[in-house]
Amino acid sequence: MNHKNIVATMFLKDGTAVRSIRDFTKVGEWKELAKLYSDSGVDKIYVFDLSETDEEHEKNLHIIKEIFRVVEIPLCAGGNINRMEDIKKYIYAGCKQVMLNGSKSVSVSLAEEGSKRFGKDRILISVENVDFLFKNQEVLDQYFHEMLVLDPDCIESVESITNIPFVVKYDSYDEEQLVQTLKRANVRGICGPFIDDPETDIMSMKLRFSQFDIRMDHFAPELKWSSLKTNSDGLIPVIVQDYKNAEVLMLAYMNEEAFHATIATGRMHYYSRSRQSLWEKGETSGHFQYVKSLIADCDFDTILAKVSQIEAACHTGARSCFFNDIVKKQYVDKNPLQVFEDEYRVITDRKEHPKEGSYTNYLFDKGIDKILKKVGEEATEIVIAAKNPEPQEIVYEISDFLYHMMVLMVERGVTWEDVVEELAQR
Repeated sequence: MNHKNIVATMFLKDGTAVRSIRDFTKVGEWKELAKLYSDSGVDKIYVFDLSETDEEHEKNLHIIKEIFRVVEIPLCAGGNINRMEDIKKYIYAGCKQVMLNGSKSVSVSLAEEGSKRFGKDRILISVENVDFLFKNQEVLDQYFHEMLVLDPDCIESVESITNIPFVVKYDSYDEEQLVQTLKRANVRGICGPFIDDPETDIMSMKLRFSQFDIRMDHFAPELKWSSLKTNSDGLIPVIVQDYKNAEVLMLAYMNEEAFHATIATGRMHYYSRSRQSLWEKGETSGHFQYVKSLIADCDFDTILAKVSQIEAACHTGARSCFFNDIVKKQYVDKNPLQVFEDEYRVITDRKEHPKEGSYTNYLFDKGIDKILKKVGEEATEIVIAAKNPEPQEIVYEISDFLYHMMVLMVERGVTWEDVVEELAQR
């Protein structure tokens, strides 16, 4: 059985995150909100485009693309969908699923076309009442993967019509009501403003639900504290590493209380030897560390924590606590993704800060047609080189192609994260 989902909802109006469909009060920076939801334990994000014009629609689509870049959980978008092209734009923006509006007469025909083109698992429907379900119950299973039920009072009626799984929207947190809802077989999850609130502790909510035998995606440690070997003070050192680029950020210590607090909240907690007290990283600075994994070493006496670090890890304001050179030998970094990202940054810098005589700036100045011509030429060179028995020639031509491809990526605003994310889904 799949775990139940905690779903956050974002509403975009003219490129700004707002409170709801009808309340356009700004609720914060969309990038910070999306990253927080992704890090804090939310399972999925619904993004609703509230645009009224094509210009506003394009602006919101751009924001959705940017949201896709900063989150690592499924993204679903809806709003202003009137033709197949709109479904395609959302999917090409990085959305795993697209949500149609059950109050629109065109939604069924769009769902049929969209499910045939992209697969039924990409198409969702939102319903405010059961009218849409009654009228289309013969095709629901055929075209829709999941529903968003906007009125909890409709749950029993929905279940009498279809077996399609659904997420239920609640306006407030009522634990008893939410527990009973989540225990229903066809309910896939819940959403609502209490989940969207940045102050909500999502991991604690999940832990609470799990105590009612509801399966949630939360930390359930494979090793107990008693399995670890502490030092004479009852502490264990923790090496903290950025989960994306493997940068070592800091070293701290945990006691048993800090260990359990970290597991429960999904945020790193430590024991301060100087203050002799528990502390949560970021509790005063806001520079939280969201847990991606905790790994014990071979002797069970050290923990490696891979985290999503908010801003600086060091109290000095530096990203990492490790910046004082003792000895340093020059070397060439051969980590493939790191090399690609470094080269990408150089190309981006050339575009933002042109340098006289730079071939990269020459390509940018000539424009997209010149860049595309060079990408095509270099791809052809790879084909020719592949007919040559000397592998070094292929290496040379592939390197040339990758450079020109990265120029194209920068020109079109595509990042390596975008490409890696797409490959990871295949």
